Amino acid sequence: PLPHAIEVQLTCPAAVAATATLAVVSEGGRAASFSGEVVVADPALWWPHTHGQPALYDVSVRLATDAGQLSVDAGRVGFRTLASGPQPGHNVTGDGLSLHINGVHIFARGALWTPLDLVGLSPNHARLRDALVQARDAGMNMIRIPGTGAYETPAFHDLCDELGILVWQDFMFANMDYPISDEHFRQSVRREATQVLQELAGRPSLAVLCGNSEVEQQASMLGLDPALGRGELFDELLPSLLADSGADAAYVPSAPCGDVLPFRTNAGIANYFGVGGYRRPLDDARRAEVRFASECLAISNVPEAATVRADHGDRPAAEILADPSWKRGVPHDVGTDWDFEDVRDHYLASLYGVDGAHLRDTDPERYLTLSREVSGEIMAAVFGEWRRAQSQCGGGLVLWLTDVLPGAGWGLVDHLGEPKAAWHHLRRVWAPVAVWTTDEGLNGVLAHVANDGPTAIHARLRVALYSDFQLRVGDAEETLDIPAHGSCHRDLEAMLGRFVDAAFAYRFGPPAQNLIVVTLQQDAAEGGELLSQAFHFPVGRPAGQEPLDSMGLSATVAALPDGAAALTVGSRRLAYGVRVEVPGFVADDDAFCVEPGGERTITLRPRGRRTAGEPATGREPGATGGPGPTGGLELAGKLTATNLAGVVPVVNAVPVAPAATLEGADLR
Repeated sequence: PLPHAIEVQLTCPAAVAATATLAVVSEGGRAASFSGEVVVADPALWWPHTHGQPALYDVSVRLATDAGQLSVDAGRVGFRTLASGPQPGHNVTGDGLSLHINGVHIFARGALWTPLDLVGLSPNHARLRDALVQARDAGMNMIRIPGTGAYETPAFHDLCDELGILVWQDFMFANMDYPISDEHFRQSVRREATQVLQELAGRPSLAVLCGNSEVEQQASMLGLDPALGRGELFDELLPSLLADSGADAAYVPSAPCGDVLPFRTNAGIANYFGVGGYRRPLDDARRAEVRFASECLAISNVPEAATVRADHGDRPAAEILADPSWKRGVPHDVGTDWDFEDVRDHYLASLYGVDGAHLRDTDPERYLTLSREVSGEIMAAVFGEWRRAQSQCGGGLVLWLTDVLPGAGWGLVDHLGEPKAAWHHLRRVWAPVAVWTTDEGLNGVLAHVANDGPTAIHARLRVALYSDFQLRVGDAEETLDIPAHGSCHRDLEAMLGRFVDAAFAYRFGPPAQNLIVVTLQQDAAEGGELLSQAFHFPVGRPAGQEPLDSMGLSATVAALPDGAAALTVGSRRLAYGVRVEVPGFVADDDAFCVEPGGERTITLRPRGRRTAGEPATGREPGATGGPGPTGGLELAGKLTATNLAGVVPVVNAVPVAPAATLEGADLR
């Protein structure tokens, strides 16, 4: 029977429920229509997860009929405002995209989405959730679905709403001249775009709709009139359909776009590969004046050792690197005699002073170790430049999130779903609360602090200077009160109260320090928790290796509830690029450094029990471990470091043997 009354209710754990009874508009025969509105007083707002809680209201429709009550789940809604700054259209030569959610500027960071199911385009829900949780745990607050890909499922967008991940959605047009004057084609575009907008328009996670991927750039880079990449389809039809849909999202006609030549980086939307594909020095990230990078970096990221073993077995590294199957996973531009492994080798030379080709031939294991580290260092440096409060950049999206083939692809995550070293480097600089440094040349070294979260932070900022990666030659600290959604920066020499040539720019003599450590820590009265830590190398990163008895790296394991373990890593000297490899367990941090004389405590969780930072798919490329049959902790693994010769064993809850007893042992 037809309902004679309809009630709509919105409920949210963080707010008061709102209810309204709809009025009958028409009734008769086999149909009835109702109309009304639900007024939500003081709604709980939806935020990107980096800036607050992505509050959602459950919507239920209660139907009163002669046969009784019926309740219908009508999905979820979120409340937020969005402003995007000047639109990056064809007449904009200044600002690009500056997203403001609920009146707060959002530095957008994330990656381009890679479909998880390339054949059916419909991955199972558990796998989809794991991949998006993994992206959230990396500090990503935006995912772009590019025009070279495919539209995603409603489940994908439901999860982005739930997890607080903004979506940049391209319409599926890319790199082509489309026949919009053909009426049949025009109608198919209208149907397609209308269906997409009907699905996405009411979602709080939808932030950007983009007409296409690289159509403007394609025409311009061929030396043709850039106007050929514009026109009715992207400048008139799609934006008019967007306006009709009521979607609250910014519209970008093309990525890139915004200047006379659409691929210029200092206006509108850029695809930035200056650092990365075009082998520019790291300071190009600032010189390019990027307003918003819809794609960026594109570096061949080497998978972890466990994934390499899963793909290639226990063959020597020299054989793996010489096998043609290794190169199949390395991206390259069509028609070039170089690939993106050559790009990475370029930065090995500039950051570490090593010849990649020579090192690959003479010490392939060392080559892979440094290669894993260098791409993460580069990416973190670029995003540190862009995230500064003084920067004009509104965000950047890395190309890509996940590899689709085995090997050293562009992905931050490999084809098995395992994060690479670059994922961990970016996670630290993308974190809602983060500290990082920039080299300002003659103006010294700055420490930058960001607090994207919704509550103020009372913390201590500490700077420590070391010579020979061990001897402390200076330190200072300052108490900071950082407001919600706030940031600040400090001149390290101002904190020290004296000139020390922190950037080694004046070079009046040998460097006084080769390591600067900046630490952001909770006030002792509030627990003293380490919030973030950054390591700056004014005269270069440590490219050599030290014996274990010299470095003094140690590891101690203590059992935690639920089969987890606390791994405490200490070091007498700087431990650079520490890697944790414990089969069956996942570390909540990796590819990190340990301050001289300091220690870090890392949580190891049995694989399959995910928390922040844990790989998503559960398909471990290695052995398993965890609680034993008696409930005791059973684990066995190792620690390595980029600047350590040898390994440190990690076994159960037994402290590592003193360094003297390990001298001369072949632990590899």
